[in-house]
Amino acid sequence: MMATDRLCPVALTADLIRCPSVTPDEGGALVLLEKLLTDAGFDCTRVDRAGTPNLFARWGAKGHARTFGFNGHTDVVPLGDPADWTHAPFGAEISEGRIWGRGACDMKSGVAAFVAAAVDFVRDSPPDGAVILAITGDEEGPGTDGTVALLDWMAEMGEAMSVCLVGEPTCPDVMGEMIKIGRRGSMTVTVSATGVQGHAAYPHRAKNPLPVLVGFLDRLARHALDQGSAHFDPSTLALTTIDVGNPATNVIPARARAVFNIRFNDLHSAASLSAQVKMEADKSCENSGVSLDLDVNISGESFLTPPGPLVDLVAQAVEAECGVAPVLSTSGGTSDARFVKDHCPVVEFGLVGRSMHQVDEYAEIEHIHKLKAVYSRILRGYFGS
Repeated sequence: MMATDRLCPVALTADLIRCPSVTPDEGGALVLLEKLLTDAGFDCTRVDRAGTPNLFARWGAKGHARTFGFNGHTDVVPLGDPADWTHAPFGAEISEGRIWGRGACDMKSGVAAFVAAAVDFVRDSPPDGAVILAITGDEEGPGTDGTVALLDWMAEMGEAMSVCLVGEPTCPDVMGEMIKIGRRGSMTVTVSATGVQGHAAYPHRAKNPLPVLVGFLDRLARHALDQGSAHFDPSTLALTTIDVGNPATNVIPARARAVFNIRFNDLHSAASLSAQVKMEADKSCENSGVSLDLDVNISGESFLTPPGPLVDLVAQAVEAECGVAPVLSTSGGTSDARFVKDHCPVVEFGLVGRSMHQVDEYAEIEHIHKLKAVYSRILRGYFGS
């Protein structure tokens, strides 16, 4: 294949940005990729579930012992007010060395880079193995029928990745500065406090839920969950809202509600933290006549891919192409890697994430080309070609 025939990741990023794939709409992005990949010799299957669009693509033999996987998403967050945008949100305008539009950073450029790298690689030097692309339209949404659906389908069909790279933006400021080798777990707890309504002048006749709720929250917020571990910063608990909805100044309310989020490291599990929170809630309610009911939503457990062959392969490729020795990090929010880690070893590497989810989202043109080069080098290194 001649160099002029290479698949341009910037042009593909532009094509994807022009697809208005705001969660849960597919917007044409997966249709575009399915045609491109099918034409390149990949076996493609739409794995839609519960109205969520997903695409599975494999080049090479099913069930091969050496199968490199990429995971990413084509759905994007809402625009906000379109009038606030300087560049058309789905225009894919190129100026100032950047490509502009919703999803330019998070993460249509990442998908374009690994699709372009995979297509060129299997055409140039067909490997002794398989390449899988698992692309969802649900990462920015509930997350229940996206990558999870792909992994469920793969298990049913006997498809498997030996290792996987998620193309989310991972670099804070400089291209190549950070690889994610794990993520903190995340759980959100909604607390419903119930007492007995009464007149503020006769508090002894009421059971005020607010002192109990506030005391409970204060103890949680003041308590250090841990001091961190070998690869993780200390776990954190953040209060996000306290709601009473009481318009009267002379009425003690019967109910109040609060929400907090815990981002936890590998010293905890969601189950152990849930038990700890429940114990504190029970203590707070003792002899108060107030009840605290907890609704726990678990977004994912913490996980770590320890330094080893996969991490070394990615780090060496990043340094070779970007000229930066990347930091191995577990910082940041959650990603679909939290699902992939139950299937195979997984790491994340992608662009600088400064503009993700912002108005006038963009990606640096030079960085998109570098990202494809990194992914290409990883594929060559993995398959020894």
